Amino acid sequence: MTGKKYIDSAKLIDRSKAYDSSEAISLAIETAKAKFDETVELHVNLGVDPRHADQQVRGVVVLPNGTGKTVKVLVIAKGEKADAALAAGADFVGAEDMITKIQGGWFGFDVCITTPDMMGLVGRIGKVLGPKGLMPNPKSGTVTPDVVRALNEVKAGKVEYRLDKQAIIHCPIGKKSFGAAKLAENFDALMSAIVKAKPSAAKGTYLKNVSLSSTMGPGIKVNYKAGV
Repeated sequence: MTGKKYIDSAKLIDRSKAYDSSEAISLAIETAKAKFDETVELHVNLGVDPRHADQQVRGVVVLPNGTGKTVKVLVIAKGEKADAALAAGADFVGAEDMITKIQGGWFGFDVCITTPDMMGLVGRIGKVLGPKGLMPNPKSGTVTPDVVRALNEVKAGKVEYRLDKQAIIHCPIGKKSFGAAKLAENFDALMSAIVKAKPSAAKGTYLKNVSLSSTMGPGIKVNYKAGV
């Protein structure tokens, strides 16, 4: 059953209209009526076929103003790399002990970073990390010899965007409390990255539909560079 706050918020939006990004962001803030600090999310429907490897869209971008979310990071490494990660502020650091803990059902982290030499070990839990979107990947910068740099980027607001099976990217651009200016900067950074990631195999209209919404609010269509 749709709540009264949602119904009131929906009345503020013209469903037949695609708003300029600045107006859409202001509406997303205005329609975020929950008692908690709602996340503003970007949804982009792309004109690609996710079933084909050459039409995958995936990448990372450091949002200028972060996400507003406290991200818990697990670093799987040994020796000096492990010590450096711990000193740099990693929430959890370990090797075999962490693998065992995850095999036992523990998932108290948001991002997993590891060094290339540990991938053989991490591969043992790929089947449980993969479905949760937690598997380290060189493309997202989470398999790297420089774990401290990767850790700092994640803590600073690096987000990964990737296509789902419906050819849609869902990604946060910050909290309602950020205000319109900071959300606009994050929006522009993420959209620029998605546009640059257009596969050469993609034909026709690339950006089919762009929309914004708060966690509990209605969707707001965005008119973003029509014809890209």
